[in-house]
Parts: sequence; C-alpha cells; structure tokens
Amino acid sequence: MKTTEICENLCKAKIESLGFELCDVDYQREYGDWVLTFYIDRPEGVTIDDCEAVSRAIEPILDEADPIDQEYVLSVSSLGIDRPLKKPRDFERAMGQELEIKLYAPQNGKKQWIGTLTAFDADGFTVETESGIALTVKKKDCALVRPNIRF
Repeated sequence: MKTTEICENLCKAKIESLGFELCDVDYQREYGDWVLTFYIDRPEGVTIDDCEAVSRAIEPILDEADPIDQEYVLSVSSLGIDRPLKKPRDFERAMGQELEIKLYAPQNGKKQWIGTLTAFDADGFTVETESGIALTVKKKDCALVRPNIRF
C-alpha cells in the first residue's frame, strides 16, 4: 500500500468527524524536504484556521502510527479553485462547470480544450466545447484536467 493511502486510511475518519471532506493526500519532495499534504474541503470553504485545526487533530494519529520512515513536514490545505481533477468526487463537484483540458496527444487536431463537463465515468468524461462539439476524453490521455478560471 502506498504511503498516501496508509495516511489517508489513518486520518480520514478524524478529518470527517471535524466536518471536512478529505479530498486527496500527497507525499512528495519539495525544496529538499518531504511534505505530506492533506487536501480538505467543505461546502462553506476552508480557512487557514480550519487547516490548523485539522493539522493539530491528525498529527498525534500520524505520530502514534509512524507510517513514514524519514522526516517530513505535515501540511493541510484547501483544494484551491484550480486544483486538478483526479478522483470521481472531483468530477462530481465539477459537473456543469467549465474545464481546461490538456492532452498528451492531439484529439480532433488539438491538445488543449475548454469545455463544460456534461458526463463522466471511471474511464473518461465528456465536455461540450464553446463551439458546440461534444468531446469525449479518456482520463489516461489527459496531462491535466482542472477548472477553467476566467478573470
């Protein structure tokens, strides 16, 4: 089992008991340090105080279980408005919203698309582009899928 899955299993119930959804766990090297990041959300949004409260609640759980051999930094963060879509829950949350899609290889002559999410399943999703094209894309063909933010 991957480190992120172990940490998610250890902390998910505690995070949910505090009224948050655990959306993702990431473990990677950043600027020379290993960082374990828990991404949380809730309908009314997430504040820095919420992140601190969750961090304080899960730190003892992680310390007791000691699932990571090396030193790491614990981080708790909100999803952010442009967080990439990875899990089915991400696509549920984005239904009806405009997405930015970057593909590894061109589809219909383009590698980048913008369209409104109209359907999804375990393997892929469909967006309606601004030009009215219904574009169906396999998730494995995507380098990036995230909300399209217009300023």
